[in-house]
Amino acid sequence: MLVSTKWLADYISIKGLDPAELAEKITRSGIEVDAIIDRSQGMKNVVVGYVLECKKHPEADKLNICQVDVGEEVTQIICGAENIAANQKVIVARPGAVLSGGIKIKKAKLRGEESNGMICSLQEIGIEGKLVPKAYADGIYVLPSETQTGADALEILGLHDTVLELGLTPNRADAMSMLGVAYEVGAILSEDMKYPEISYNSSTEVAENVLKLRVEDLDANPMYVAKVVKNIKIGESPLWLQQRLMAAGVRPHNNVVDVTNYVLMEYGQPLHAFDYDRLQTGEIVVRTARQGEKITTLDNQQRELQAHHLVITNGQEAVAIAGVMGGANTEVHEGTTTIVIESAYFKPASVRQTSKDHNLRSDASSRFEKSVDPNRVIAAAERAAQLISELAGGEVLQGSVMVDELDKSQKEVIVSPDFINNRLGMKISFEEMTSILSRLKFEYEAANGLLYIKAPTRRQDIQIEEDIIEEIARIYGYDEIPMTLPEGETTPGGLTPYQAQRRIVRNYLEGAGLLQAITYSLTSKELAQAFALETAPITELLMPMSEERSILRQSLVPHLLEAATYNLARKAESVALFETGSVFLGETSEGLLHEEEHVAAVITGKWLDHSWQGERKTVDFFVLKGIIEGLFLKLGLDKLTSFEQAQVDGLHPGRTAKIFLADKPIGIIGQLHPTDQKKRDLKETYVMELNLAKLLTFSLEPLLYKAVPRFPSITRDIALVVERAKPAAELEKVIRGAGGKLLKDVRVFDLYEGEKMEQGQKSVAFSLTYEDPQRTLTDEEVVKTHSKVLKALEIEGNAQLRG
Repeated sequence: MLVSTKWLADYISIKGLDPAELAEKITRSGIEVDAIIDRSQGMKNVVVGYVLECKKHPEADKLNICQVDVGEEVTQIICGAENIAANQKVIVARPGAVLSGGIKIKKAKLRGEESNGMICSLQEIGIEGKLVPKAYADGIYVLPSETQTGADALEILGLHDTVLELGLTPNRADAMSMLGVAYEVGAILSEDMKYPEISYNSSTEVAENVLKLRVEDLDANPMYVAKVVKNIKIGESPLWLQQRLMAAGVRPHNNVVDVTNYVLMEYGQPLHAFDYDRLQTGEIVVRTARQGEKITTLDNQQRELQAHHLVITNGQEAVAIAGVMGGANTEVHEGTTTIVIESAYFKPASVRQTSKDHNLRSDASSRFEKSVDPNRVIAAAERAAQLISELAGGEVLQGSVMVDELDKSQKEVIVSPDFINNRLGMKISFEEMTSILSRLKFEYEAANGLLYIKAPTRRQDIQIEEDIIEEIARIYGYDEIPMTLPEGETTPGGLTPYQAQRRIVRNYLEGAGLLQAITYSLTSKELAQAFALETAPITELLMPMSEERSILRQSLVPHLLEAATYNLARKAESVALFETGSVFLGETSEGLLHEEEHVAAVITGKWLDHSWQGERKTVDFFVLKGIIEGLFLKLGLDKLTSFEQAQVDGLHPGRTAKIFLADKPIGIIGQLHPTDQKKRDLKETYVMELNLAKLLTFSLEPLLYKAVPRFPSITRDIALVVERAKPAAELEKVIRGAGGKLLKDVRVFDLYEGEKMEQGQKSVAFSLTYEDPQRTLTDEEVVKTHSKVLKALEIEGNAQLRG
């Protein structure tokens, strides 16, 4: 809501407060002021000029040489606007003037002719193009002929004004009008407001004799008021009305439409004007639409209606979508002479659904959706009739055509002062409470230690005791609520074991050099099951925003790959990302979504390896595998996990493995398939995904600490020749099985596949550590155990000692 402080002053005295002070008081009372807008923007030396003469520039077809009276003198100004002409009152920026954006105006020569200033459009003095009347959208603005030459143009245009932009919450629909804001400011400043005086002369002709009204759906439209105004003359609105609309963010059109918009902003009650002659039938019927019925709205869009949409008709065809937008077939135009002013109360749910169905949101619908004041429906219609009578020369027919089944009673809330103070934790006197209620214009009675409060109908948000408490607290001042320490027993906060473990995972991956990403949970059908650890029936949204965001994901990898592509396309040399998040695997037996938390990562480009003295090397399979192994070690699961070569759709067939925890699959690791890499415009890229929920809920044996060994260990290194396809993990398993209790550690430290090896073979070197914590081992004991290991490798592992 945009609130002009000059317009606001028509209804309430702001006691000489400057806009910043007023904004501070409004914000402290509960309505946030998002911005304070100075409409003059520091502009100066902008005056009203009178064009005495206008002729074509001899050296430029699109320029005109104008002789302009600026009050003190007649000066020459070159102007390129198509609508410039003699005998116009225009906006002139004199030499030395400062315009919107800090633009300074100087004397200049254009094609050899002197120009002493500039004739301005509204856009050039800081008014948004969307707010400029269409007649002046592509040219200069022409002021009314009676405007005084040489006067301050900014004053004439109402730009010496400050606009407050209110950030309203949905419950404060009452502040979506100037009168609503005036009530609010009046309560804050303890000032009484001035209501607009409505007075006009009616004709002897009765409105009910020329217009018939029937409402078929009283639930959706319990109140409808129509007034008829004849003999109007369509034209431009007076400057004061145009400037107030522009200050409120509304574009002026013509005097009739501008009046309906003005009353909308003033009262918060949406109005609509129909061309009476275009109605053709002299009748208005409010009904639900016929399925498939069509209407062309004022935005020139043809819209298909559904059976639950409420429409205004002439008894035959729809002429407006109730509460949302009027129809083009009854639009007020230059030839209009008789109008019907509509003021109504439409059920909020009906308007909200219709607006949503058509993806059409208007100033009217935004107010009807939140419920308008039922006691302003008639007053707004009367106010519009008065202004149209004054500004368009209209003759208002006697009376109104009306259907009224609307409940206009005030909501009563009963609350005790003690209850209010108890909830606020303070001591506000009874007199202060009743003073605040009076300032808010809430009717009340005090009896038996209780307050019987009637909230005005403009405050539809006041329903329960807590609403009254909030009103008293915010007007009294939130800053006045004393600070106190909590009393009573407290429960110390903390993380659950799962949360603590998850934090360890995130901290470890960040420490390993990966950055955390957060991607969409929604994906496309094409990617929904890509890279999934286990697949399930997909879960599709009923009303997706787009096809790309229509399915709940079953893997984190696809969107991480999209993030990698996005970053590399923006000159990132390397990308290392991880994400912890949920995947969705169909429904449970109770009909709920089966949701699991996973962790996934993607790395590509160069990797900083501290074991290489801080050098960066190209990412490979073992970089990511090492990160995963480090994570398992951090979680105490390193002895229970293993990797096995596997085939996974979308990953390189020779550089992919499944990850097992206690012999059960828990994740995957591998290189993105070269075809997919090329498609995504990625370098060599590696991904992994683990079932984090299973990982962190795995039951471990209690950790037992052992004393530091007192006796030396003995190390034996062996190099084994095996088939190239033989995994080192299988050989390690054989070694551990044969080594018995004396074998304490096995580590791979070399792999050779060079020219000295036979075709199809490789050399894998292991370091074996033997140790007995109770005594020093003898060479004979080590040789005996080591021989068993070598024999097992030969028989079970089909391996031979190299050299």
